[in-house]
Formats: sequence, C-alpha cells, structure tokens
Amino acid sequence: MRIAICASEVVPFAKTGGLADVAGALPLQLQLLDQEVIIIMPRYKAIQDPKFRIQRLKPDISYSVIGKNLRVYFIEKDAYFNRDGLYGDKTGDYPDNLDRFSYYSKRTLDLLKEINFAPDIIHCHDWQTALIPVYLKTLYKDNPFYKNIKTILTIHNIGYQGLFSKEEFPKLSLDWSLFNIEGLEFYGKINILKGGIEFCDIINTVSPTYSQEIQTKEFGFGLQGLLNKRRETVFGILNGLDYSIWNPETDKFIIKNYSLKNIEGKYQNKEELQRICQLPLKKGVPVFGIVSRLAEQKGFDILTDAIAKICKMNLELIILGTGDLKYHVLLENIAKRYPKVISLHLKFDNPLAHKIYAGSDIFLMPPKYEPCGLGQMISMAYGTIPLVFKTGGLADTVTSDNGFVFDKYKKEDLIKTIEKAIRVLQDKKKWLELIKNAMQSNFSWNESAKKYLALYEKAKSQ
Repeated sequence: MRIAICASEVVPFAKTGGLADVAGALPLQLQLLDQEVIIIMPRYKAIQDPKFRIQRLKPDISYSVIGKNLRVYFIEKDAYFNRDGLYGDKTGDYPDNLDRFSYYSKRTLDLLKEINFAPDIIHCHDWQTALIPVYLKTLYKDNPFYKNIKTILTIHNIGYQGLFSKEEFPKLSLDWSLFNIEGLEFYGKINILKGGIEFCDIINTVSPTYSQEIQTKEFGFGLQGLLNKRRETVFGILNGLDYSIWNPETDKFIIKNYSLKNIEGKYQNKEELQRICQLPLKKGVPVFGIVSRLAEQKGFDILTDAIAKICKMNLELIILGTGDLKYHVLLENIAKRYPKVISLHLKFDNPLAHKIYAGSDIFLMPPKYEPCGLGQMISMAYGTIPLVFKTGGLADTVTSDNGFVFDKYKKEDLIKTIEKAIRVLQDKKKWLELIKNAMQSNFSWNESAKKYLALYEKAKSQ
C-alpha cells in the first residue's frame, strides 16, 4: 500500500509535543510491515542539522532519508516557515497561520503529482493538515491523478481546531458555499479541523476511549454533534511507545541499567534520583515523579489544591516541567515551604526525565483529559507504577493490575488514591507483582501499526 503521512511536526526534525513522536515512529513501523511510505512536512528554520543530510529536489522542495530509504519531503517557503517557532512565539500563535498551513496543504497535494506518488491513503494529523481532505474533494476533485486517494484524519487533541476569522476565508481559495454549517463554518468563524472532519474518509484518535469521549459535550469542544453524526467512521488506535528510547536495560541517562530479572538496579536509580534532587535518602519513603506540562488540562488544578495535604504525607515528590505561570508560582511557594518533600524543576531536561522515570516508585499523572498519554507507558516500562485519572488513553492502559486509577476528578479522590498507593508500597509482595505486570505491558508500535493498516484498508473500501 502507498501511504503519505502529512504532519506539521515529525521526530527527529521538529517537535513541540506527542504528535511529532507519532508522525516519526508510525511511518518507520509501517515500512517494516512492507508498506511504501513517504512523509511530507514544512521545513522550519530549525531543520538545518548536517546529520539530516538534506538534499535539494526542487527550488522549494528538499528531502531527507530515514529508516530503510523512507523519504521525508520538506515544503519550503521562507516567508512562512523560516521562523524560530513552529506555530507561534511568546506572544501567541502566528497571525498568518491560516496562510502558512493552507499553503502547506496545497503544496503537498501538488508535490504528490510532481513526484508521481499517487498514495492509496493520505494520513493527515491535526488541524494543520486538515485542509488536505477538503482540497482533495473540492479543488482537486476533477484531476484524475487524485481520483482514488482516500484520507484519514487523526485528532491528537480536539482542543486545537485552527479557528480563524470569517474575513480570512478567501485566502483558502474555496467557494463561499463551503462556509456553512455543513462545511468550515463554526459559530461565525472558520474551523479548519471541522472542515477536515467533514471531508475526510475516516476519523481517528490516539486511543479508543478518547474516540468515544470526543463525541460527548464534556470533551468534544463543540464538535461532538458532527462526530456523533459520523460515528460510524470514528475510530481510536492507541499510540505506541518507542522502546529503543525508553528501555531501562539500555538507557544511557540512568546510573544503573536494570530489568525485571535484575530489579535491584531500580533502587540504585532511586537513591541517585534522591541525591541529585537534594532529597533525604530515606529508603522506605515512596518517591513520586511527575514529568508534565504544568497546565490545568494536565491535572494541576486539583494537584495544587491538594498539594499542602500531600506534602504532609510520608513521601517525596519530584516535578519536572514548564507551563502556566500561575502553577510555576504556586509550586515554587510550596517547594520553599517543604524543601525536604518537593524537588521542583521548572525546565525541559530530557536526561532528568529519564532519571525520574527510572528512579521514582510512583508516576503521578492526573490529567482532566488525556487523548493518549505516553508518560504512563514509559513509567510502566521502567517498573514505576502509574497513578492516573481514568480518562482517554490512561483508561485504556492503566488498570488495578499495573497501576492506581481514580475515576472522580476531585482533589479528595486524588488524595485517597495517593494514600492507597503508599499503603500498597509497604507490602513488598503486592508491589513486586505490580512492577512485574507493569514491566510486562507491551505498547509497541508494531501492534498499533497493524491496526492502522486495517484502518487504511477500511478507508480504501469507503
């Protein structure tokens, strides 16, 4: 099968979040399953590294090669993409994002014809690529080259929809008849994601539970009615985890490699984590780890409400991440009050993240909603037991057999579940059973890629 993966960010070239991990890992796994795959993305200012060995194809198109000769094509236009940020800067989103990603979408479709790559499937990711299904069924519908191409749109986070003012609609080169409730109109604005959902053949999300949640008023962000209308074509496939990066047996960032057969190495990592985080070296004290964006969506509203009580428990808490200023301030104040309980790191630090996953006993992840989540999968690979709120991909991956789950989004329920985890930790037999179940969980991309292939086949038959 011929597959074109279209995404606004792809590891290892450009990344702001989990979208880039998926767009980088899935194509490589599909290639291992003998599929013919290419990737098309914008070429940002940051994509200059000599190790990428970028070659020139056309004046405005370059490419690099990953995997077994998998080509990654870069759409170039300095006026749009030669900037430090992918989507914006410290003042907010770039005001011309509609121009930038409508240009990318059209140029992508033209490029397919220029390189004579007629895909069976164009797999689009998030609103930045959602115009591709729209253009395919409007501007390009009479061109025979595009006749049999089907599209899948993966929604990584429905909270980001690509909303723009009605006055910008002419920039899309679309007929005004498409600015209506059956098209791209959304409460008087342009909604790019809505257009993609209307025009794509299959809608997909990054976990089965999230595919159901976005069809509800609570999690649909205004698009639940449309998704309900199209529910027969809405599916969820869990993201995979790259075990070549997240593996305690080979991880170069941790002080001692370990496995289920040699679990003692984990406790050496715990001592090292306590030492570098300047926390007391108390062997029996549970260490809770958090690696997260500090935002309300990630559960920091109930966590900060509960933090004073949590700090009075017999535990140590290590937090790594950046985010909303109000949470920076709240956490800095509580860390000053409890320096022997909380170690706070307001930054991005990949080596420290690996050390937290390896050295913590429990990984705290209480988001209000989480489309998929990788933190809980990573922590399980390291034998660190996840404690999560039952939502999205967390509900699909964490059970009482491999973690702790609370199902009411309240600080009281978070506190009770933390207290329960501390009690269970004292029972060595039960705790080892949890570690065993967690480390034996398998969230490899191989399984997810097979499910995507089945979804591509379904799209082809539409």
